[in-house]
Amino acid sequence: MGISFRWINDVDFIPPEKNPKKMAGDSSAVVSRANNLGPLLDEFLETIVETVGASAGVIRIQPLNSPTLHTISSYGMPEELPESEHLIEFDCEARGKAGIAQEIFSSDLSICTTRSNCFHPDCEFKSAITIPLESRAPLSNPIGIITLFFNSSQEHSQRASTTVLAFAKMLSTCIEHIKANREFKRADRMAARQAIANDIHDSLAQTLAYTRMRTSLLSEAIRTENKVMATGYAQDIEEGLAHCQKTARELIRDFRCEIDPAGLLSSLQTLTEQFYERHDIDLEYTNRVVDLELPLEHEIEVYCIVSEALTNIGKHSGATHARLLIDYISGYYIFTIEDNGSGGVTFAPVEGHYGMMIMRERAQRIGGEIKMGSSQGCGTRVQLFFPEPLSDWRETND
Repeated sequence: MGISFRWINDVDFIPPEKNPKKMAGDSSAVVSRANNLGPLLDEFLETIVETVGASAGVIRIQPLNSPTLHTISSYGMPEELPESEHLIEFDCEARGKAGIAQEIFSSDLSICTTRSNCFHPDCEFKSAITIPLESRAPLSNPIGIITLFFNSSQEHSQRASTTVLAFAKMLSTCIEHIKANREFKRADRMAARQAIANDIHDSLAQTLAYTRMRTSLLSEAIRTENKVMATGYAQDIEEGLAHCQKTARELIRDFRCEIDPAGLLSSLQTLTEQFYERHDIDLEYTNRVVDLELPLEHEIEVYCIVSEALTNIGKHSGATHARLLIDYISGYYIFTIEDNGSGGVTFAPVEGHYGMMIMRERAQRIGGEIKMGSSQGCGTRVQLFFPEPLSDWRETND
């Protein structure tokens, strides 16, 4: 700990040619990754802008474990905002602004000194107001902010502040309700999976009982020197044990991976905190996805892959630094885990150690792939990527 270290390059990703989508850098993909929050926020924002007579507006959300705000909805703004306008520091919108009330900040854009470098240099915006989206839960992090732009004076925009504040509180409540509803549905699905696991246990117990009876019969066949019967019973036992082993592996693999009801991001947050406590390795965790909602099966597979990759780093890498980066590029979710360790890792399965093979199998179950790379003295990288699930997956899971 305490060793100065800096990652030289950002994580790169090239989408597979077999499934071409929007190329990286296409800023319109930023809104699409909001999943079902996007349409809700778009509708709310349009209503707010038209109700108060604003000219444009932006809603920015703060992802879990991220110091930046990500643009998730915009109205009346240029169609293609530069990346610098999609990711900003949390307090950027409020800098240099006068507070109307404790919750609202107002700006006089007519005296803006950065207009020449503005993302919209020909705009006629004369004022703006910014309202935080606050969580009702005590000690919770802010949800995000709403910024509205006006072609009228600052005095006019300030008069709209009361109305906008009411909209902001309503919107905050809706966002929290959506997230709470997701947690409830996820917990319900997890309970259903546990019920399935219990059924598998019953099946496993029955097979073991059958195998045990065959063992008694085998012993009797051996005592009476009945080689034909002994061979048959031995074959039954072998098949029964093979079935038990397969069932047990599937049970452990599919149903014993613990996911926080709050979702994958919360589970990964806990995982990284535990990693930091157990290993003398600095772990950098960066999340660039605004609103990550995936089918439970996807979340479980992703969590297990990331967990296995971090376990390998902790046990075998000899690294001082590692990082976990979550991103969304060209229609794909990308989870990159890498370290600055000794490298030179062999990814071929070794007898008794099938971690890498199982990780690839997990990725394939969610339509994804895993790229692995390691070179002597340059560390190791494991990158999981999979396409965004079809838009109707919620109907299938509900």
